[in-house]
Amino acid sequence: MKIFKLLFVFLFISLTFLSCSSSGKILNLSDPDIKILPRKSWKADDPKPFATHLPERITIHHEGEYLDPKENAADKIKRTQVWCMGPDRNWSDIPYHFLIDLEGNIYEGRNVFTAGETNTTYDPSGHLLLTCMGNFEEQELPEVQLNALIKLAAYCCKKYQIEPETIKGHKDYAETLCPGKNLYPFIQDGYIINKVKELIKK
Repeated sequence: MKIFKLLFVFLFISLTFLSCSSSGKILNLSDPDIKILPRKSWKADDPKPFATHLPERITIHHEGEYLDPKENAADKIKRTQVWCMGPDRNWSDIPYHFLIDLEGNIYEGRNVFTAGETNTTYDPSGHLLLTCMGNFEEQELPEVQLNALIKLAAYCCKKYQIEPETIKGHKDYAETLCPGKNLYPFIQDGYIINKVKELIKK
Protein backbone atom coordinates (compact mmCIF):
# COMPACT_ATOMS: atom_id res chain seq x y z
CA MET A 1 0.00 0.00 0.00
CA LYS A 2 2.87 2.38 0.85
CA ILE A 3 4.53 1.70 -2.52
CA PHE A 4 1.23 2.34 -4.30
CA LYS A 5 0.83 5.68 -2.51
CA LEU A 6 4.39 6.75 -3.36
CA LEU A 7 3.79 5.90 -7.01
CA PHE A 8 0.56 7.87 -6.85
CA VAL A 9 2.43 10.87 -5.41
CA PHE A 10 5.02 10.76 -8.22
CA LEU A 11 2.38 10.60 -10.94
CA PHE A 12 0.26 13.31 -9.35
CA ILE A 13 3.14 15.73 -8.87
CA SER A 14 4.09 15.23 -12.51
CA LEU A 15 0.54 16.04 -13.59
CA THR A 16 0.45 19.03 -11.24
CA PHE A 17 3.51 20.60 -12.84
CA LEU A 18 1.96 20.05 -16.27
CA SER A 19 -1.28 21.72 -15.19
CA CYS A 20 0.62 24.68 -13.71
CA SER A 21 2.04 25.41 -17.12
CA SER A 22 -1.43 25.52 -18.70
CA SER A 23 -3.48 28.57 -19.62
CA GLY A 24 -4.65 29.26 -16.06
CA LYS A 25 -8.31 28.54 -16.74
CA ILE A 26 -10.57 27.12 -14.04
CA LEU A 27 -9.46 23.60 -13.15
CA ASN A 28 -12.17 20.95 -13.30
CA LEU A 29 -10.37 18.01 -11.77
CA SER A 30 -12.24 14.81 -12.77
CA ASP A 31 -15.41 15.83 -10.89
CA PRO A 32 -18.07 17.87 -12.77
CA ASP A 33 -19.27 19.46 -9.51
CA ILE A 34 -15.88 20.71 -8.36
CA LYS A 35 -14.18 23.74 -9.85
CA ILE A 36 -10.86 24.78 -8.37
CA LEU A 37 -9.35 28.10 -9.32
CA PRO A 38 -5.63 27.57 -10.07
CA ARG A 39 -2.76 29.42 -8.44
CA LYS A 40 -2.54 31.67 -11.47
CA SER A 41 -5.96 33.09 -10.56
CA TRP A 42 -4.45 34.78 -7.51
CA LYS A 43 -1.04 35.46 -9.12
CA ALA A 44 0.86 33.10 -6.83
CA ASP A 45 4.62 33.34 -6.54
CA ASP A 46 6.61 30.14 -7.02
CA PRO A 47 7.11 28.25 -3.75
CA LYS A 48 10.43 27.81 -2.00
CA PRO A 49 11.86 24.28 -1.58
CA PHE A 50 9.51 22.21 0.54
CA ALA A 51 9.19 18.96 2.49
CA THR A 52 6.92 16.38 0.85
CA HIS A 53 4.29 14.30 2.64
CA LEU A 54 1.37 11.97 1.96
CA PRO A 55 -2.03 13.43 2.91
CA GLU A 56 -3.72 11.03 5.32
CA ARG A 57 -6.28 13.21 7.07
CA ILE A 58 -8.22 16.43 6.51
CA THR A 59 -7.88 19.34 8.90
CA ILE A 60 -10.17 22.35 8.62
CA HIS A 61 -9.01 25.89 9.43
CA HIS A 62 -10.33 29.39 9.16
CA GLU A 63 -7.95 31.94 7.74
CA GLY A 64 -8.37 33.88 10.98
CA GLU A 65 -8.65 37.43 9.64
CA TYR A 66 -12.00 39.13 9.13
CA LEU A 67 -12.91 39.07 5.44
CA ASP A 68 -15.16 41.82 4.15
CA PRO A 69 -17.63 40.34 1.64
CA LYS A 70 -16.68 43.18 -0.72
CA GLU A 71 -12.97 42.37 -0.55
CA ASN A 72 -11.30 40.63 -3.49
CA ALA A 73 -10.49 37.14 -2.18
CA ALA A 74 -7.77 36.48 -4.76
CA ASP A 75 -5.93 39.66 -3.74
CA LYS A 76 -6.24 38.64 -0.09
CA ILE A 77 -4.74 35.20 -0.81
CA LYS A 78 -1.83 36.80 -2.65
CA ARG A 79 -1.12 39.17 0.26
CA THR A 80 -1.25 36.23 2.66
CA GLN A 81 1.28 34.30 0.58
CA VAL A 82 3.66 37.27 0.41
CA TRP A 83 3.48 37.73 4.20
CA CYS A 84 3.91 33.99 4.91
CA MET A 85 6.96 33.74 2.66
CA GLY A 86 8.43 36.95 4.03
CA PRO A 87 10.63 37.55 7.10
CA ASP A 88 7.75 37.25 9.60
CA ARG A 89 7.26 33.53 8.83
CA ASN A 90 9.79 32.53 6.15
CA TRP A 91 7.54 29.65 5.05
CA SER A 92 7.84 27.90 1.71
CA ASP A 93 4.40 28.98 0.47
CA ILE A 94 0.90 29.87 1.61
CA PRO A 95 0.25 27.37 4.43
CA TYR A 96 -3.02 25.84 3.16
CA HIS A 97 -3.65 23.34 0.39
CA PHE A 98 -7.05 24.79 -0.56
CA LEU A 99 -8.90 27.99 0.36
CA ILE A 100 -12.62 28.80 0.10
CA ASP A 101 -13.94 32.36 -0.03
CA LEU A 102 -17.25 33.66 1.34
CA GLU A 103 -18.98 33.01 -1.99
CA GLY A 104 -17.91 29.37 -2.11
CA ASN A 105 -15.13 29.77 -4.68
CA ILE A 106 -12.35 27.24 -4.17
CA TYR A 107 -8.72 28.22 -4.74
CA GLU A 108 -5.68 26.01 -5.18
CA GLY A 109 -3.12 26.67 -2.44
CA ARG A 110 0.16 24.88 -1.90
CA ASN A 111 1.01 21.58 -3.54
CA VAL A 112 -1.10 18.84 -1.95
CA PHE A 113 2.02 16.74 -1.41
CA THR A 114 3.76 19.55 0.48
CA ALA A 115 3.47 19.42 4.27
CA GLY A 116 1.60 22.50 5.48
CA GLU A 117 3.03 25.06 7.89
CA THR A 118 1.66 26.49 11.12
CA ASN A 119 2.55 28.81 13.98
CA THR A 120 0.74 26.53 16.46
CA THR A 121 2.00 23.46 18.28
CA TYR A 122 1.17 20.56 16.02
CA ASP A 123 2.96 18.82 13.20
CA PRO A 124 0.90 19.30 9.99
CA SER A 125 2.66 16.47 8.17
CA GLY A 126 0.01 14.14 6.76
CA HIS A 127 -2.70 16.79 7.15
CA LEU A 128 -4.52 18.11 4.09
CA LEU A 129 -5.31 21.68 5.12
CA LEU A 130 -8.61 23.18 3.95
CA THR A 131 -9.31 26.73 5.06
CA CYS A 132 -12.42 28.88 4.97
CA MET A 133 -11.44 32.50 4.46
CA GLY A 134 -12.69 34.78 7.21
CA ASN A 135 -12.69 34.81 11.01
CA PHE A 136 -15.47 32.57 12.30
CA GLU A 137 -15.06 33.66 15.86
CA GLU A 138 -16.51 36.96 14.58
CA GLN A 139 -18.31 36.19 11.31
CA GLU A 140 -21.20 33.89 10.56
CA LEU A 141 -20.33 31.07 8.16
CA PRO A 142 -22.21 31.55 4.86
CA GLU A 143 -24.14 28.46 3.75
CA VAL A 144 -22.53 28.60 0.31
CA GLN A 145 -19.07 28.49 1.92
CA LEU A 146 -20.04 25.53 4.13
CA ASN A 147 -21.45 23.64 1.14
CA ALA A 148 -18.26 24.28 -0.84
CA LEU A 149 -16.20 23.00 2.11
CA ILE A 150 -18.23 19.77 2.23
CA LYS A 151 -17.94 19.28 -1.51
CA LEU A 152 -14.20 19.94 -1.45
CA ALA A 153 -13.68 17.57 1.48
CA ALA A 154 -15.57 14.81 -0.36
CA TYR A 155 -13.52 15.43 -3.49
CA CYS A 156 -10.28 15.22 -1.51
CA CYS A 157 -11.36 12.05 0.30
CA LYS A 158 -12.04 10.34 -3.04
CA LYS A 159 -9.00 11.67 -4.87
CA TYR A 160 -6.40 11.11 -2.16
CA GLN A 161 -7.94 8.00 -0.55
CA ILE A 162 -8.62 9.70 2.79
CA GLU A 163 -11.20 8.35 5.24
CA PRO A 164 -13.96 10.89 6.04
CA GLU A 165 -13.66 10.00 9.73
CA THR A 166 -10.28 11.78 9.75
CA ILE A 167 -11.93 15.16 9.17
CA LYS A 168 -11.21 17.36 12.19
CA GLY A 169 -10.62 20.99 13.08
CA HIS A 170 -7.34 22.74 13.79
CA LYS A 171 -8.32 23.05 17.48
CA ASP A 172 -8.46 19.26 17.75
CA TYR A 173 -4.65 19.25 17.42
CA ALA A 174 -3.49 22.52 18.97
CA GLU A 175 -4.41 25.17 21.53
CA THR A 176 -6.27 27.52 19.23
CA LEU A 177 -9.76 28.84 18.55
CA CYS A 178 -9.39 27.91 14.87
CA PRO A 179 -11.61 27.26 12.92
CA GLY A 180 -13.87 29.43 15.06
CA LYS A 181 -17.07 28.99 17.08
CA ASN A 182 -19.31 29.48 14.03
CA LEU A 183 -17.58 26.75 11.99
CA TYR A 184 -16.28 24.20 14.47
CA PRO A 185 -19.71 22.85 15.56
CA PHE A 186 -20.27 21.50 12.03
CA ILE A 187 -17.13 19.39 12.56
CA GLN A 188 -17.77 18.54 16.19
CA ASP A 189 -21.28 17.15 15.70
CA GLY A 190 -20.32 15.07 12.65
CA TYR A 191 -22.39 17.12 10.19
CA ILE A 192 -19.54 17.63 7.73
CA ILE A 193 -18.39 14.00 7.96
CA ASN A 194 -21.91 12.69 7.35
CA LYS A 195 -22.47 14.99 4.38
CA VAL A 196 -19.09 14.01 2.91
CA LYS A 197 -20.01 10.33 3.21
CA GLU A 198 -23.30 10.99 1.41
CA LEU A 199 -21.49 12.68 -1.48
CA ILE A 200 -18.91 9.92 -1.76
CA LYS A 201 -21.66 7.30 -2.11
CA LYS A 202 -23.21 9.09 -5.10
